[in-house]
Amino acid sequence: MHERIIKDYFGGWEGKDWNAVRNQLAAGFTFTSPAPDDHITIEQFRAKCWNQAEFIQRFEFVRIVSGEADAFALVHVITKEGRRIRNIEYFRFDNGKIASIEVFFGGTGEGFPSNAR
Repeated sequence: MHERIIKDYFGGWEGKDWNAVRNQLAAGFTFTSPAPDDHITIEQFRAKCWNQAEFIQRFEFVRIVSGEADAFALVHVITKEGRRIRNIEYFRFDNGKIASIEVFFGGTGEGFPSNAR
């Protein structure tokens, strides 16, 4: 179940469809990343992060490991320029929705799709 929610969430990013992303998020959702973002709200997440969708071509799911109410996803973000960005994303769930995401940037240090590195 968690794997499907995660893939639907990322599918919204691939399809440039905010409503598809938003539909996977629980009320009270928070997002944390090294960008720096510390438990920002849905509205702050959209304002700060949604512009990254235009740089994303697709995602490769290397591994998803689920617990009872959480999951880790090792994801490769493939940009339109063909760059590969490696992230670990920690998801917590509440009633079939994503309650929070913590993102850890990795790989070559490119960080996020619009980063010029």
